Amino acid sequence: MTVPSKHRPGSGQRPARPGRRRDPARRTAYDVLIAVEQRDAYANLLLPALLTQRGLTGRDAALTTELAYGTLRGRGTYDAILGVCSDRSLDRIDAPLREVLRLGTHQLLATRVRPHAAVATSVDLARDLAGPRSAGFVNAVLRRVASRDLEEWIGVAAPPRDRDPLGYLAVRYSHPRWLVAALAEALGEDPAGDLAGTEAVLAADGVRPRVTLCAVPGLADQAELVASGAEPARWSPFGAYLDGGDPGAIEVVGQQRAAVQDEASQLAAIAVARAGLDGPDRRWLDMCAGPGGKARLLAGLAAQRGARLLAADARPHRARLARGAVSVTGAAAAVVADATVPAWPPATFDRVLADVPCSGLGALRRRPEARWRKSPQDVKALGGLQRRLLRAALDAARPGGVVGYVTCSPLAAETRDVLADVLRERDDVDVLDAPAVLAEVPGLGEPEPGSRYAQFWPHRHGTDAIFLALLRRRLPGWASS
Repeated sequence: MTVPSKHRPGSGQRPARPGRRRDPARRTAYDVLIAVEQRDAYANLLLPALLTQRGLTGRDAALTTELAYGTLRGRGTYDAILGVCSDRSLDRIDAPLREVLRLGTHQLLATRVRPHAAVATSVDLARDLAGPRSAGFVNAVLRRVASRDLEEWIGVAAPPRDRDPLGYLAVRYSHPRWLVAALAEALGEDPAGDLAGTEAVLAADGVRPRVTLCAVPGLADQAELVASGAEPARWSPFGAYLDGGDPGAIEVVGQQRAAVQDEASQLAAIAVARAGLDGPDRRWLDMCAGPGGKARLLAGLAAQRGARLLAADARPHRARLARGAVSVTGAAAAVVADATVPAWPPATFDRVLADVPCSGLGALRRRPEARWRKSPQDVKALGGLQRRLLRAALDAARPGGVVGYVTCSPLAAETRDVLADVLRERDDVDVLDAPAVLAEVPGLGEPEPGSRYAQFWPHRHGTDAIFLALLRRRLPGWASS
């Protein structure tokens, strides 16, 4: 069925029929879902803008957020269930109605919305978008969904766990099958064996994280964040957790002396600043700095040591964001520069951070739609750029200087494989012990005993799945350590 263009999202909507209450929360959640599906919009950017634009606050804003993010997180599970309940395959259902069905299924199976209300509001939304025939179709499908609870549907829609453990986990925890396999590999688990760690990280991806704040060193501290109502972070000396509310309403955040930043992201920057080097410590580089979270923290740390940070990014809009982030410290400059063809001489910097572009699959708690956007081909396509940036980072560091290689991804193709290829080419680099540098954070070397790389995990550390390697350019005449 085809939705007439005049009723497609973004071109207005039909006025509500007399006697039917307008439902701005569900309409806004739908508009986020269809924008993610059709325009590759980012839910974490679009949703706050729509809430403000449409004046949704309090319970309406909370409901909209739960419906949008919950539906995105559960999409894989809901699609498997809808495939059983619909008399046509999902790819034969117009995208707008697919999103209405997903939204209704989330309400029926994963919220406290009453079944009658979940079905009725979905039918109303379908009628507004595509007319009465579409409303009848949505009504029939969702009534079938309402006949079982989530656990019962997983038993029907998922492959048997004993015969297809990857397929079962993919449906139960709403992840693409290829990604379940890649996470199992990253955790060192046999896809045909015990997948307890894989299941734990998949489950953690479905839990909305608390907001984590980071104080800018020298301008604020953890105690000030705690005094503002936050809870001290578990590992980062600059971090604190918020259970809810608008971070921007906190004075220290409004004054740009603190900002929202995942704790593992904070720890990666702290590790680059802590790692031992030989010689001076005055010039620091963040070569992929936008939007500027790690650069802000590094610039604050640099200022305390009398060092300066150069924040560079190849994309002008991201360089502008980085400039805004570091300007508060007074110890950094930001420029538009492609680090693979650097404007600076070789061997210039004492410390270099290469927070390379990656799939972002370590941040699925915050950006749940990323799991449906990425493919193995997308991950592979990033590999060349990641290798070029790591080579450029090593060339930018002076002998005795330190390089941090960071990705917001735990996948081997973006982490260990990249390092293995680049390090194989060079005889002037030592791998430092990143877990030892961050000794207060347990379990960073797992699942590889004795690994010198650090891997954070949402199910172990409550953070994004960020990977960190610390490397040091060897001084002439030094033997490998």
